[in-house]
Amino acid sequence: MALNWATLSPSRQPTPLPHELTIRTIDSGVELSLQIPDAPPSGAATSGGSGGAKKLKEVGRIWLTDQRLIFVSDLPSKGAPSFDSLSVPLTSLVSTKFEQPRFGANYLSLDIKASPGGGLVDGTRAEVRFKDKGLFEFTSALEKTRERAIYMKRQSADEEEGLPAYTTPGPSGSSSPYVTGDIPDENPPGYDD
Repeated sequence: MALNWATLSPSRQPTPLPHELTIRTIDSGVELSLQIPDAPPSGAATSGGSGGAKKLKEVGRIWLTDQRLIFVSDLPSKGAPSFDSLSVPLTSLVSTKFEQPRFGANYLSLDIKASPGGGLVDGTRAEVRFKDKGLFEFTSALEKTRERAIYMKRQSADEEEGLPAYTTPGPSGSSSPYVTGDIPDENPPGYDD
């Protein structure tokens, strides 16, 4: 998962990865809030992280593909956006939760597993709100697609690991653990064919 790493076309649409299929697109009115906790001390440092927790918020568009969730912010009329894009592999979503507060709009809460060098740290949380669309259908599609991506990742890991290659025991000799002379030629007493 990475902040500001999605490759965008001139029309600000994400460039698809090889063999990537788009499942859903919301073209406007998506609000994404990122809560990035303070980074833990690194290396020999004994205190301090990256300067405190950060809260970033942008409005833009969102894409759900079979491999990742991508948010691209709209270009503001003044200044620069707090972040340009967010690209999260579906297998890096630790959890998803559809929230329905008593007062306020429904939102989708995402816990994200950080990637090294991606601009975020462990414990990062995102909240997705739609201004004029139904969020429940998108959440259902996201959860199903995420489950499928996790299943496919596990399948490919199993195929790569595979079973060890076994060899047949060689001819009997002093190096073989099996001794052929201990095998009886006749059936034991009381054994009938």
